[in-house]
Amino acid sequence: MWANPSGRTALIAVSGVFATGTVFYRIVEGWSWVDSFYFTVVTLTTVGYGDLAPTSAPSKLFTAFLILTGVGAILAFLDFLVSRTWERRRDQSG
Repeated sequence: MWANPSGRTALIAVSGVFATGTVFYRIVEGWSWVDSFYFTVVTLTTVGYGDLAPTSAPSKLFTAFLILTGVGAILAFLDFLVSRTWERRRDQSG
């Protein structure tokens, strides 16, 4: 994956979104690193348990932006993984 430019870009984008969300909530909301990462993962995977929630207007706006960019980045990463898997299976069978 790392050798493929598309895979590298997708992996960096997903990692960057998770890191940005985690750092933002740590600084702005004052949550622990674990809670900040947990909230980012729960939000971007659209699980949304509701046990943590942003409390300020800037955090709420950031969360909306995080969802829009993060879900897009995750979908692009999954698209890359599925495409590569299909290509490998096709090459192996034919």
